[in-house]
Amino acid sequence: MASIAASSISMQPRHALAKPETVDKVCEIARKQLALSSDEPVTGASKFSDLGADSLDTVEIVMGIEEEFGVTIKEDNAQNITTVQDAADLIEKLCRAKGA
Repeated sequence: MASIAASSISMQPRHALAKPETVDKVCEIARKQLALSSDEPVTGASKFSDLGADSLDTVEIVMGIEEEFGVTIKEDNAQNITTVQDAADLIEKLCRAKGA
């Protein structure tokens, strides 16, 4: 029974984590869009909502990401982005698909 419960709550493994430089660039985009001071911590684990982003800010962050990385993020994918890491992982996935 314990193994069933454990397997039902386990998270799906990530296919690939983004490169640190991609995470750093998304942090920069979020910091600029939200006008955060340089001493405000922004990491891969940072949730955009915790950084003070509302829905319009999030849309503008996504637009900044699209411009910076030359990718197009579909609305259904954009709605699933809650953290810097989510955004960076999606960028890596889109860049790989674009290069394939």
